[in-house]
Parts: sequence; structure tokens; C-alpha cells
Amino acid sequence: MKDSNQQYYWTERYQEKNSPWDIGYPSTPLKEYIDQLEDKTIPILIPGAGNAYEAEYLWQQGFTKVFVLDISEIPLKRFQERNPNFPKEQLLLEDFFEHETRYDLILEQTFFCSFVPTDKNRNAYAEHMAKLLNPKGKLVGLWFDIPLTDDMEKRPFGGDKKLYLNYLIPFFDVLTFERCYNSISPRMGNELFGIFVKK
Repeated sequence: MKDSNQQYYWTERYQEKNSPWDIGYPSTPLKEYIDQLEDKTIPILIPGAGNAYEAEYLWQQGFTKVFVLDISEIPLKRFQERNPNFPKEQLLLEDFFEHETRYDLILEQTFFCSFVPTDKNRNAYAEHMAKLLNPKGKLVGLWFDIPLTDDMEKRPFGGDKKLYLNYLIPFFDVLTFERCYNSISPRMGNELFGIFVKK
């Protein structure tokens, strides 16, 4: 069951084109990570995907089991329009916390930082991410390394390495979690790239 408040909130933002985090193409750190993946049959989830440029890139590179999840129908429709041959059954209009399928890889692109930063929300994120991964599955992606604001409407919400690890370490082993060297110019110095393996 989708959270109707969240669904309304995000649908309204997409209708208003109020998504300043949307860069219009796959981010360099994730693109370069994707480029070194060899098995193009692994099941991959991108939750809170928005316009899902990383999913589009994966599909163009021949990855066949890419699943795009969002709570709003608008970005999913836009994705389908841009990629008419993408399987409709792999576009998931769902609440992340209600989703139950398992994956080998989940790509994180500003999703964590979209949640109101309460301990409850962030613990639930980490726990459910681990639940959705197969044994030794990986959570890979980007987290904003910016001050955590008290303004509950100022998404994306930030944090730092220590704060994020506090939530992730109970569920994941850390392969790497460092300041990005290959961020796009506007985000240079403000992103952490992480590879986490399910415990």
C-alpha cells in the first residue's frame, strides 16, 4: 500500500518540475561503476528512481533485469516515453517499504537523502535495503555530504559519513565509502560514493 501523503508530495513536485537534483543524465560515479559490471543478467533495483537516467543507461548497455521503482507515476511514464522498448513490468509504481522482491544490486541515487531525517526513517531505509538484497548483494551509490538542515522541506537532506554509517553498518559490510573523486562539477566535494555488502 502506497503512502498517499508521500505519493501526493512527489507527484506534485514532478508536476511542478521542482526537482533540482535531477541532472538530466546518469551521474558520472554511477556510470563508471556500471561500466565495470560484467554480468548483464543480474537483477538490479533503482528505488526512488525519479527520471531514472541510470536505469536508462543500464538498459542501453544491455542489462536485462533492471527494475525502476517510484511512488509517483509521472517519472515512470516519462521513462517509458523515452524508452518505449523497456519492459513495462519492470516499471514499479510502489512504495519502497512495501516492495519485497530480492536483487543482487541496488543503486542509490539521492534516495536516502529524500527522507525526512528521523532515526525511524533512516533505520527503516537501511533495514529494508538489506532485506531486498540477496545474500552478499550490494548497495552501491551516492550520498550527499552536505550539512543536515533543520528545514523539513529542504530536500535533499544531508548528512556526513559518520552519520550514514551509523545507520548502514548494522546491516552492511563496507567495501568503500569515500568522498567522490569523479562527481559532476556542481557536486564536487559534496558527494560520498559507497559500496556496501549485505551482512
